[in-house]
Amino acid sequence: MDPMAVTIKDVAREAGVSVATVSRALNGQPNVTAPVRARVLQVANDLRYSPHHAARALSSRRSHTIGVVLPDLHGEFFSELIRGIGQAARAHGLHLLLSSDHGDAGGQGAALLAMRGRVDGVLVMAPTDGGTRFLADYLAPTLPAVLINTRDPEGVRPWVGVDNNGGARAMVSHLVDAGRRRIAFIAGPVENHDARERLRGYRDQLAASLPDAIPMVVEGDFDEASGARAAASLLAQDPRPDAVFAANDAMAIGCLRAFVDAGVEVPGEIALAGFDDIPLARHVHPALTTMRVDIAELGACALRVLLQARSGGDAGDAGVEDDVRPIMPQLVVRGSSVRADAGARPRT
Repeated sequence: MDPMAVTIKDVAREAGVSVATVSRALNGQPNVTAPVRARVLQVANDLRYSPHHAARALSSRRSHTIGVVLPDLHGEFFSELIRGIGQAARAHGLHLLLSSDHGDAGGQGAALLAMRGRVDGVLVMAPTDGGTRFLADYLAPTLPAVLINTRDPEGVRPWVGVDNNGGARAMVSHLVDAGRRRIAFIAGPVENHDARERLRGYRDQLAASLPDAIPMVVEGDFDEASGARAAASLLAQDPRPDAVFAANDAMAIGCLRAFVDAGVEVPGEIALAGFDDIPLARHVHPALTTMRVDIAELGACALRVLLQARSGGDAGDAGVEDDVRPIMPQLVVRGSSVRADAGARPRT
């Protein structure tokens, strides 16, 4: 069937549902069961349906719009990422069409389908295993796409990301150099690619630096509340850790607040470190030692690589290579891991 002639009625007939149900499923509305939504998305994808009549009118010319599909739009990490993408887009006279799937792979599929014909290319962050599995099904092969912090399961599309393993190893080395020997780790969600790589880096470097040390891993969920819960769990251990490395800054900040409430001196009794260097990290007390990821530059880099892909590899952007390599984060030492009077001056 000619995809230019496919209508919403065709999708409804093939899926065995009403036109209204197709509309609700494709627009991510909650009043559709998961099996029905999955069936509608699969049929729409198979038929290469573009859900908006204007999309077909745009199929033969550029829209000067870039689609961005993220797992969330809330929080300092995503605001910084969008800021970087937006700045780079404005520099090239492009507009953004943003969508959040809120961690739901079906929502991601609906967003990608809805963007077909409306955008010249897409940037996609699918940080979990479930999201990655959907990429091959819903990324149109003819639409330029760049993945952020996610490798293409088919090994075809370019990606930009952070060297999470190397960054975690650098942080553990710093804590060992600071004299810490019982180093605990607050992990992120088990299905998250970044979280798994940071946990792997922690384990690998702990084994390399302190062969006799026993890993102390507490589960977290990349938010402040889970960092506070992890802090309570760690304070109940005997002996307590003398350092805590959280897989992101939000959990480290939640942990710090719980330590302060419990009267634990940071870094005197327990050193503390995070990952990402969100803007808030330098404003808490003591300021947070972390691995700095230039989040805005990560977004800008993804946009530049997409322009290369869209123009056949000649986007005119210096410093962007076809073989994209992970970005190494920078260790930023602040007061949460090293006393100001200990001979090492915190670097902000």
